[in-house]
Amino acid sequence: MADLTTNFLGISSPNPFWLASAPPTDKEYNVRRAFEAGWGGVVWKTLGAEGPPVVNVNGPRYGAIYGADRRLLGLNNIELITDRPLETNLEEMARVKADYPDRALIASIMVPCDEASWKAILPRVAETGADGIELNFGCPHGMAERGMGSAVGQVPEYIEMVTRWCKQYYDKPVIVKLTPNITDIRMPAEAAKNGGADAVSLINTINSITSVDLDMMAPQPTIDGKGTHGGYCGPAVKPIAMNMVAEIARNPATHGLPISGIGGITTWRDAAEFMALGAGNVQVCTAAMTYGFKIVEEMKRGLSQWMDDKGYTKTSDFIGMAVPNVTDWQYLNLNYITKARISQDDCIKCGRCFAACEDTSHQAITMSEDRVFEVQDDECVACNLCVDVCPVDNCITMERVAPGEVDQRTGQVVPAEYGNWTTHPNNPMAKAAE
Repeated sequence: MADLTTNFLGISSPNPFWLASAPPTDKEYNVRRAFEAGWGGVVWKTLGAEGPPVVNVNGPRYGAIYGADRRLLGLNNIELITDRPLETNLEEMARVKADYPDRALIASIMVPCDEASWKAILPRVAETGADGIELNFGCPHGMAERGMGSAVGQVPEYIEMVTRWCKQYYDKPVIVKLTPNITDIRMPAEAAKNGGADAVSLINTINSITSVDLDMMAPQPTIDGKGTHGGYCGPAVKPIAMNMVAEIARNPATHGLPISGIGGITTWRDAAEFMALGAGNVQVCTAAMTYGFKIVEEMKRGLSQWMDDKGYTKTSDFIGMAVPNVTDWQYLNLNYITKARISQDDCIKCGRCFAACEDTSHQAITMSEDRVFEVQDDECVACNLCVDVCPVDNCITMERVAPGEVDQRTGQVVPAEYGNWTTHPNNPMAKAAE
């Protein structure tokens, strides 16, 4: 049986599945339930400085994007950091950590961007026995307008400065949570590393408006006739998050910087993909809010079985394995040629492949009078759209053929080699070099 025990920054947890800083980790009751359900760790909902209380809206806080079957694809929230007293949160954190010493407990923090505020809160967090802190430089709404959250995360100099303060006044791991609301994620990651961060976590939520009430003519969620931008999360953000994780993992300037992956993780496969791209563990929020805490059992069971099937005995065996295969477009092999193949035994004759190819692609699929669909190799450019729109799994596949050889199925000669894009005559950079 695969060992899911994870060591992240010297913090041991029984599995790599942590709950992200969010409503599910807002108080002792929730966190205890999470640990009893089997979560390996939690990042406590973001703490703020003492002073004027944080006041959340009392109307709707969430907007949603659904799939055709009403499956939740994306969640937009306008909730702020914890609105509970700092002392209450600290007392609860201490009790939970004392009762669950084998679980990871990280304190998320967001206070004004001045040294005194950070210096004041860090010793109090340390007294709870928490395993580390996560600096919330990602929240895109409410707090950003006050000069915190993503307002800090969008300025690399601020990230480096605050991280240095925290490393000076706190002696346990410091994780910097990055905002995706930035052009190049490598810049804030480099700033975090330069400031001494032990790790980065990403992504925080994406600035968004998910829908508009066309009767009230206001964004949703709507509060007394008005709406605002919020933070977008859930399965829909996973591709964005994985790309940003990979960019940091393969960037020479941040090579070796530990990463906690966040963004749309719903299944064990999602977690494995993040980890293959360099994440040492993962944080989950929307999936728990959608399906409840017990979803972690499916995640653990699925990951363990996959690791057994692949011969991995521990998570570190495959963390980062996909990173060397993430490259830039110009390094792709243009001599690699595939053609679409339609299994007539599996085809349900829906015609979606034909419609997509005929109307929007390369007219490479023919339809007979009795609705038999065939691929014309001489027109197929291997775009893969037919595979993506086909409702039957593995009915259409892509088959590799070697350039310059005769395709035995069609009798046609596969086009000759195209050459590498770096020297291809259609590449403007190659022309410029000449």
